[in-house]
Amino acid sequence: MLKGFFSNTREKGQHFEVIAEQYLVKQGLKPVTRNYLCRFGEIDLIMKDLNTWVFVEVKYRKATTYGGAINALSVKKQQCLRRSIYQYTQDFALHNPALRVDFVAIQGSSPHAIQWIKNVF
Repeated sequence: MLKGFFSNTREKGQHFEVIAEQYLVKQGLKPVTRNYLCRFGEIDLIMKDLNTWVFVEVKYRKATTYGGAINALSVKKQQCLRRSIYQYTQDFALHNPALRVDFVAIQGSSPHAIQWIKNVF
Protein backbone atom coordinates (compact mmCIF):
# COMPACT_ATOMS: atom_id res chain seq x y z
CA MET A 1 0.00 0.00 0.00
CA LEU A 2 1.23 3.49 -0.80
CA LYS A 3 -0.73 5.35 1.88
CA GLY A 4 1.71 7.05 4.21
CA PHE A 5 4.69 5.87 2.14
CA PHE A 6 5.44 9.34 0.73
CA SER A 7 5.95 12.49 2.78
CA ASN A 8 4.55 14.78 0.06
CA THR A 9 3.09 14.95 -3.43
CA ARG A 10 6.42 15.89 -5.00
CA GLU A 11 8.10 12.81 -3.55
CA LYS A 12 5.27 10.62 -4.83
CA GLY A 13 5.52 12.20 -8.29
CA GLN A 14 9.25 11.60 -8.46
CA HIS A 15 8.77 7.97 -7.41
CA PHE A 16 6.38 7.31 -10.29
CA GLU A 17 8.56 9.24 -12.74
CA VAL A 18 11.40 6.84 -11.90
CA ILE A 19 9.06 3.89 -12.51
CA ALA A 20 7.98 5.38 -15.85
CA GLU A 21 11.58 6.06 -16.85
CA GLN A 22 12.63 2.50 -16.02
CA TYR A 23 9.70 1.17 -18.06
CA LEU A 24 10.60 3.35 -21.06
CA VAL A 25 14.27 2.35 -20.87
CA LYS A 26 13.14 -1.29 -21.10
CA GLN A 27 11.23 -0.27 -24.25
CA GLY A 28 14.45 1.08 -25.80
CA LEU A 29 14.38 4.79 -24.96
CA LYS A 30 17.46 6.53 -23.55
CA PRO A 31 17.12 9.00 -20.65
CA VAL A 32 18.34 12.57 -21.16
CA THR A 33 16.99 14.44 -18.13
CA ARG A 34 14.23 14.43 -15.55
CA ASN A 35 12.18 17.34 -14.19
CA TYR A 36 13.20 20.13 -16.56
CA LEU A 37 11.79 23.34 -15.09
CA CYS A 38 11.18 26.64 -16.84
CA ARG A 39 8.81 29.58 -16.45
CA PHE A 40 6.07 27.72 -18.34
CA GLY A 41 6.09 24.55 -16.28
CA GLU A 42 7.86 21.25 -15.96
CA ILE A 43 8.68 18.39 -18.29
CA ASP A 44 8.74 15.15 -16.28
CA LEU A 45 11.06 13.14 -18.53
CA ILE A 46 13.10 13.93 -21.60
CA MET A 47 14.36 10.89 -23.49
CA LYS A 48 15.64 9.88 -26.91
CA ASP A 49 14.16 7.24 -29.19
CA LEU A 50 16.93 6.86 -31.76
CA ASN A 51 17.10 10.38 -33.27
CA THR A 52 13.76 11.54 -31.89
CA TRP A 53 13.51 13.67 -28.75
CA VAL A 54 10.71 12.32 -26.55
CA PHE A 55 9.06 14.60 -23.99
CA VAL A 56 7.11 12.54 -21.47
CA GLU A 57 4.34 13.57 -19.11
CA VAL A 58 3.79 11.11 -16.26
CA LYS A 59 0.54 10.92 -14.28
CA TYR A 60 -0.25 8.66 -11.36
CA ARG A 61 -3.66 8.11 -9.85
CA LYS A 62 -4.43 5.65 -7.09
CA ALA A 63 -8.12 5.37 -7.98
CA THR A 64 -10.19 5.55 -11.15
CA THR A 65 -12.22 8.42 -9.71
CA TYR A 66 -12.70 11.18 -12.31
CA GLY A 67 -11.36 8.93 -15.04
CA GLY A 68 -8.14 7.85 -13.36
CA ALA A 69 -4.60 8.48 -14.58
CA ILE A 70 -5.35 7.97 -18.26
CA ASN A 71 -7.69 11.00 -18.24
CA ALA A 72 -5.48 13.26 -16.11
CA LEU A 73 -3.74 15.16 -18.92
CA SER A 74 -5.72 18.39 -19.06
CA VAL A 75 -5.81 20.88 -21.92
CA LYS A 76 -4.11 23.44 -19.67
CA LYS A 77 -1.30 20.98 -18.88
CA GLN A 78 -0.89 20.27 -22.61
CA GLN A 79 -0.52 24.01 -23.29
CA CYS A 80 2.10 24.38 -20.53
CA LEU A 81 3.91 21.31 -21.84
CA ARG A 82 4.02 22.72 -25.40
CA ARG A 83 5.49 25.98 -24.14
CA SER A 84 8.02 24.14 -21.94
CA ILE A 85 9.12 21.98 -24.86
CA TYR A 86 9.61 25.06 -27.01
CA GLN A 87 11.66 26.64 -24.21
CA TYR A 88 13.78 23.49 -23.88
CA THR A 89 14.55 23.45 -27.60
CA GLN A 90 15.59 27.11 -27.34
CA ASP A 91 17.69 26.60 -24.19
CA PHE A 92 19.60 23.71 -25.74
CA ALA A 93 19.73 25.05 -29.31
CA LEU A 94 17.83 22.16 -30.87
CA HIS A 95 16.99 23.43 -34.34
CA ASN A 96 13.99 21.68 -35.92
CA PRO A 97 14.47 18.49 -33.92
CA ALA A 98 12.44 15.36 -34.57
CA LEU A 99 10.28 15.21 -31.47
CA ARG A 100 7.18 13.70 -30.01
CA VAL A 101 5.18 13.98 -26.81
CA ASP A 102 4.33 10.79 -24.94
CA PHE A 103 2.09 10.21 -21.96
CA VAL A 104 2.61 7.56 -19.29
CA ALA A 105 -0.35 6.86 -17.01
CA ILE A 106 0.18 4.72 -13.91
CA GLN A 107 -2.97 3.53 -12.20
CA GLY A 108 -3.50 1.94 -8.78
CA SER A 109 -1.22 0.91 -5.98
CA SER A 110 0.71 -1.48 -8.20
CA PRO A 111 3.30 0.04 -10.55
CA HIS A 112 2.53 -2.70 -13.07
CA ALA A 113 -0.54 -0.85 -14.37
CA ILE A 114 1.33 1.34 -16.87
CA GLN A 115 -0.21 2.75 -20.04
CA TRP A 116 2.15 4.39 -22.54
CA ILE A 117 0.65 6.55 -25.25
CA LYS A 118 3.02 7.75 -27.97
CA ASN A 119 2.34 11.06 -29.76
CA VAL A 120 -0.35 12.05 -27.29
CA PHE A 121 -0.74 15.43 -29.05
